[in-house]
Amino acid sequence: MKNYNLLITILLAFNLMSCGDRRSEIESYFSFDDSALKSMYQATDKVELSLLNTKNKSVDSVVYFVNDKRIAGIKSTGMFTLDLNGKKLGYQNVKATVYFEGDTVSTKTRIEVASSIVPKLMKYTIVNTYAHDIEAFTEGFEFYRDTLMESTGTPEGYKGYFAKIDYKTGKAYTKVALDPQYFGEGITVLHDKIYQLTWQNQTGFIYDANTLKKMKTFTFDKKIEGWGMTNDGQYIYQSDGTEKIWTMNPETLKMIDFINVYTNDSKIKSINELEWVNGKIYGNIWQKDAIAVINPKTGAVEGVLDLTALKANIKNPKADVLNGIAYNKKTNTFFVTGKNWDKTFEIKITE
Repeated sequence: MKNYNLLITILLAFNLMSCGDRRSEIESYFSFDDSALKSMYQATDKVELSLLNTKNKSVDSVVYFVNDKRIAGIKSTGMFTLDLNGKKLGYQNVKATVYFEGDTVSTKTRIEVASSIVPKLMKYTIVNTYAHDIEAFTEGFEFYRDTLMESTGTPEGYKGYFAKIDYKTGKAYTKVALDPQYFGEGITVLHDKIYQLTWQNQTGFIYDANTLKKMKTFTFDKKIEGWGMTNDGQYIYQSDGTEKIWTMNPETLKMIDFINVYTNDSKIKSINELEWVNGKIYGNIWQKDAIAVINPKTGAVEGVLDLTALKANIKNPKADVLNGIAYNKKTNTFFVTGKNWDKTFEIKITE
């Protein structure tokens, strides 16, 4: 009986190996001709896709998918044109399912899509210069009514908090300390509630904007880091240190969509502090003393503001990168600062 069972086990193992080898062979019959693809396309391009049929199999039909959504079916492995117009910027995962000689096989490739817009170079003039707390490792910067709100991180030697700030003096009216286990990140104020992110804890907080009392602690529904934050009056937008900006429903605290931030020839990683201004997202870029003006519907960078000259006016030798954008609707000016900067600059931005 033992020998009989052993024979069955050997035969089953042999059959499984044979089936696996057979499947691998079939999957090698078809593949995308990646040699014909460019490393990056623009959003207005059309991509000519073709499949290699290495064994000259008789094909019944091919069904194409983009990001798992069926987009077309054709009767052969001939050229198929993929129109990128309307597709999300970033990587598009393309799959072709081939039906041939009573069998089916799928093959995949990936296409990177950049914006079709060349960003404009924005200009600025300094309207005023104010003091800024050099102890503030700035992560969030936003006006609530006439008061400047600031959120800070907690690198070694610093204590994190968020505060209501007198922007003319740089001094805090009121501070709320952050538990030392959390590295404070972006904030935004929506419907009289302050939303605050933390860096790597996947945790956020909600406070009453008038009393500053904590109302709720929530957990991110995606495994992402917390970086910058802003809102359009209905939804919250937050960055995670990559090229992504997520859209969050403030009622459910769930991520409902995202955009990938691209210029016409590259992806923009490390999007940091955010500000919503007149239908656009203004975003700091970590390690770059610059601001990108981003279309929130597409992720296309429509403008770039170079602020490297501002840092020459900073006297604190421990000053870090530019990070902090607060828009004052009454004056139509921007307040910008950086991590441990000793100054905040009120600037006017023009094309």
